[in-house]
Amino acid sequence: MSPARALAPARVRGTAPVFAALGDETRLGLVQRLSTDGPGSIVRLREGSSLSRQAITKHLTILSQAGLVRDRRVGRERVWRLDPDRIAQARKYLDRISAQWDGALLRLKTFVEG
Repeated sequence: MSPARALAPARVRGTAPVFAALGDETRLGLVQRLSTDGPGSIVRLREGSSLSRQAITKHLTILSQAGLVRDRRVGRERVWRLDPDRIAQARKYLDRISAQWDGALLRLKTFVEG
């Protein structure tokens, strides 16, 4: 796989919102909590936090726009869960970048030692 293909603008544009959403400590914490504890309502996700319901909702909306979480109505509440497909796509992207770095470092090592 060539470096140009792996970092194609369309591929970067499609993945960039995921990393932008995860770049916030609060949102990363929400993703971790949903990953560890499973789906949850805003009330449950707010437990142990000083954030307001509105702040949690704002962060979940950003995560949703990035495709990382989804919600469904259960009675009067919305229950949020991770979208494992989007997480897997982000991981594949990071794996590609990691492989490129490994390849570049190997070429550098070969050059320096050769």
